[in-house]
Amino acid sequence: MIHPDIHRFLVDWDAAWAMLAPGAGPAARRGHFEGVAAAMREPHPPGIGTREHHVPVPETGTTVRVREFRPQGATAALPALVYLHGGAWMQGSPETHWDITAGFAALNQQAVFSVDYALAPEQPFPRALHETLAVARWVHDHAAALGLRADAIAIGGDSAGGNLAAAATLELRGTPQAPRAQLLIYPATEFTLDRPSHRENANGPLVTVASMPMVNAMYCPDTSLHLTPPVSPLRAASHAGLPPAFVAVAQHDPLRDEGMAYAEALQAAGVAVELDRGEALIHGYLRAKAYCAPARERFERMAAWLQSTLA
Repeated sequence: MIHPDIHRFLVDWDAAWAMLAPGAGPAARRGHFEGVAAAMREPHPPGIGTREHHVPVPETGTTVRVREFRPQGATAALPALVYLHGGAWMQGSPETHWDITAGFAALNQQAVFSVDYALAPEQPFPRALHETLAVARWVHDHAAALGLRADAIAIGGDSAGGNLAAAATLELRGTPQAPRAQLLIYPATEFTLDRPSHRENANGPLVTVASMPMVNAMYCPDTSLHLTPPVSPLRAASHAGLPPAFVAVAQHDPLRDEGMAYAEALQAAGVAVELDRGEALIHGYLRAKAYCAPARERFERMAAWLQSTLA
């Protein structure tokens, strides 16, 4: 059974999305999501400041916007988290995920860099991954100027952002900028639809299996790449040598089993993994942490894991 407090959240969430015109395209959905997220945003945590950076992306000759959250008045070098928001690679921003990133900064008194990566279908794969890698490298290479500990930088994300975080971790393996930890929250790890959770939770809530082929094709139109590691991190030939991982899945999520499979692949390769199975929870449950105590407890567990892993 889905936790009763999740249903309270879904009443408000569904009512907000019911105001979107039927058949709305990605651009309209983006704008609507910004409004919904702003209306449901939790109060900003006291003592956490925010500023923006514009990070160069060598592959494109452009920049990507990054919103930083940081404890005000911090004097010692801080650990950091590079965060990739969810939204099916086609919507979302640092502002739609403000509660999560500001919350991690407050709970752990650390810096969080939330990446406003390019969205599909206008900017398909590999643009978002290139921007993710550019930010991860930039944060590490500018750690001293940013007041960070270069040896304590993690990467993480939820849903599509979890996919980008996992793919970037694979790409950075063995380099000086390799993250020291990866936080993967109900991540998409493989572009297939044949696992038991895809059948059990086909109708969501929040995300449905019927929508996935279209979403996947918008993010990566070249279907020959769908089962390659930069798109499907689960398909990497080896997961050895990757940093410790916290993998959070949700019992009532179509993506549950691919997230669990990724945790198992990491463990089989000798990577330290903490797996949270998200009993009674759904995809996107961090949006419900103001409604649902178990969702809030999971969020605090992620923060505690980050803090201890980067200590």
